[in-house]
Amino acid sequence: MQLILEGKLPDAGNPAAMKRSLEQLLCNVVQHGAKLSPGGMLWVQPWNNMQYVTSAAFVAAAHADHLAGASLRCGGGAALPPPQILSFARSQVDYILGANPRRMSYMVGYGPRFPAEVHHRGSSVPSIKSSPGKITCKGGFDYFSKSTPNPNVLVGAIVGGPDGNDHYNDSRQNFQQAEPSTVTVAPIVGVLARLLHN
Repeated sequence: MQLILEGKLPDAGNPAAMKRSLEQLLCNVVQHGAKLSPGGMLWVQPWNNMQYVTSAAFVAAAHADHLAGASLRCGGGAALPPPQILSFARSQVDYILGANPRRMSYMVGYGPRFPAEVHHRGSSVPSIKSSPGKITCKGGFDYFSKSTPNPNVLVGAIVGGPDGNDHYNDSRQNFQQAEPSTVTVAPIVGVLARLLHN
């Protein structure tokens, strides 16, 4: 399962085999108890786990529609209906946006409580409007090393997220949890678009 979540499809180029791999992933994640945190987040690894959460949610949302009302057959003849697959996708998005034990949104700028010390240089260095003096590259580390909220809110970014026990250390130095990435944000756009029409 981790190979598929990491984008390493064992049967790349073989559509039927790729479909089987994708459906096995969904059966494992949704029905057969993939590792979830106590709060319900899909858990794969410590560094930027949210990239796997958003990707799995996207695959689930897209394939639930692709099934066109038919149920996915998992091992032992168990059926996985599209609403259950979509429910998994929604649960992961809800977790990211604040329905989690910390009541914290892991999407920066969304909700009343979100990460304040995102591991991102542009977000941690003051803007030229508030600090018109020149900040050298080396001087940027002075700001980056402070334990204060970022002066520039990186609205829409999703940080790496909490650990497998739902713990999150909001510190710029904690790059495994506090670093945002485009590979994390891109899939959630598709999931949110799909959930908007439900």
